[in-house]
Amino acid sequence: FKENRKDDIWLVDFYAPWCGHCKKLEPVWNEVGIEMERMGSPVKVGKMDATSFSSIASEFGVRGYPTIKLLRALGLFSLEKRKLRGDLINASTYLRGGPLIRPLPSQHMFEHVQKRHRVLFVYVGGESPLKEKYIDVASELIVYTYFFSASENVLPKYVTLPELPAVVVFKDGTYFVYDEYEDGDLSSWINRERFQGYLNVDGFTLYELGDTGKLVAIAVIDDKNSSVEHTRLKSIIQEVARDYRDNFHRDFQFGHMDGNDYINSLLMDELTIPTIVVLNTSNQQYFLPDRHIENTKDMVKFINNILDGTAEAQGGDGLLQRIKRVIYDAKSTVMSVFKSSPLLGCFLFGLPLGVISIMCYGICTADPDGGVDEQETAKKESSDRELTDEGTEEEQEEEKSGRETELSDDELQQKDLMEKKKD
Repeated sequence: FKENRKDDIWLVDFYAPWCGHCKKLEPVWNEVGIEMERMGSPVKVGKMDATSFSSIASEFGVRGYPTIKLLRALGLFSLEKRKLRGDLINASTYLRGGPLIRPLPSQHMFEHVQKRHRVLFVYVGGESPLKEKYIDVASELIVYTYFFSASENVLPKYVTLPELPAVVVFKDGTYFVYDEYEDGDLSSWINRERFQGYLNVDGFTLYELGDTGKLVAIAVIDDKNSSVEHTRLKSIIQEVARDYRDNFHRDFQFGHMDGNDYINSLLMDELTIPTIVVLNTSNQQYFLPDRHIENTKDMVKFINNILDGTAEAQGGDGLLQRIKRVIYDAKSTVMSVFKSSPLLGCFLFGLPLGVISIMCYGICTADPDGGVDEQETAKKESSDRELTDEGTEEEQEEEKSGRETELSDDELQQKDLMEKKKD
């Protein structure tokens, strides 16, 4: 695959067999493959088990599962699940040699495009340095959003442009004009504005929002729960996103998330729902309100506290948090394996643990016994040597006394002989 993909255009889903999100994506992925084939697209659709081919996954910057990558000879793009089909059509048109920026020749065509796309960018005017920048940004972000060009008379009557040329984004039922002095670099502005002001947030969307540099304010609720509290928090976030856009849109993205499973994995804690949390996807910090959010005013105050630094930031990417993250991820992986396949989990983790336990037991029981045996052996040898030494000393005493006895007898015999000679 590493060699063949250089000559082809590939759309690859990097997945893990035990990942629940990957299993949910599978039927969608099959539809994508069928749709691309029906369109006659040159893009080849495939999927790869990132746990079996981890080196390739690392090469393509896969940091979570599932991750979707559009691979071509000149580059690599990540795609969002949120609008996957639209991304594919847009990307495949460009890769087949279609225009980066599609012209809108009439108001009817503009209305048709606006109905199909929730977010679209339009360049208005003639040739200019701004148009050259617009083309460069379009070539960079073509797989993320939609780029068009039009004359001023094609735009709806409610659109008022301060000057030409101009770049306009249409979304959330209104429009916003790019201002170089207030919004900075055109590429950064388009990257920030390519999302709606309020989103149904999931793991894929959070991953993409990390590139915008914005904090993400989320109402974590249960979509199936129609109680007042769940509905109220969602409405508060929507109202702040709509009514306070000019105050917060440069720094905040707003939305809601169904369920707390994904949030729990980010926070490494059990978050009670419904609640509100603000995430900093760039450094894994998060903020929780220190009081109950009753209305829009409370939410605005909470956001202002975050902006002025008085709200307490939790989490982060420090050393202690990284260690905690490794332990949490390992624990989550083990639990996921056991939930999806208990027998496989017992084999993968039980067998090594059993072998290690036996080895540890053998080491712990062998060392003390060996030391006692050596001590006893040493004591026995020492005792034997003492006994031997004692026996030797007694023998020497006996020999000495024996020699003394022998000498005294000889002297007596000599004495008798001398007496006989005298006689």
